[in-house]
Amino acid sequence: MMASAAEYNAYAKDVLAPQMDPKILKQLQDIENNNDFDNPKYSELLFKHYYTEHILRMPLEKWPESINRCFKHINPNVYVYMQGHSEFGITGNATLKNWDVKARLKTLTVPTLSIGSKYDTMDPEHMKWIANEVQNGRFLFCPNGSHLSQYDDPKTYFPGVIKFLKDVDSGEFKKG
Repeated sequence: MMASAAEYNAYAKDVLAPQMDPKILKQLQDIENNNDFDNPKYSELLFKHYYTEHILRMPLEKWPESINRCFKHINPNVYVYMQGHSEFGITGNATLKNWDVKARLKTLTVPTLSIGSKYDTMDPEHMKWIANEVQNGRFLFCPNGSHLSQYDDPKTYFPGVIKFLKDVDSGEFKKG
């Protein structure tokens, strides 16, 4: 997660939303403006046109069973409480609406791996910034990845995570 809800919202609104087909975006925005989040069309549009671009970049019918199971059993009461209904930023009275820990990052001393992906819902430049802001950070960029880079960019993700873990375990970790 980005270290600032406001910056997350700006990225969703200013970068991700404009990448969508304007007709699809308008349908999603109309549903949101009408607070019609139980409308099956909302989920259908999100999965088909947003999640397959920014959560897991593969056709829905090829999504792993574990990811489908996760979505099937997600607790919307907790998710909405924290983020709100919209996938285009934190909305309403969501508890994370004003969340910002940017100033606290410099206090983190443990080795920290921040992962950014080209197609993620999190701004990869912000994720890179996090790695530089903490005292012992490393940034891993997944050029073909989304929010679930372990599935759609495993050739970058796994070697990067494994190298980080091995470097930390061996005492060879260097910020970078």
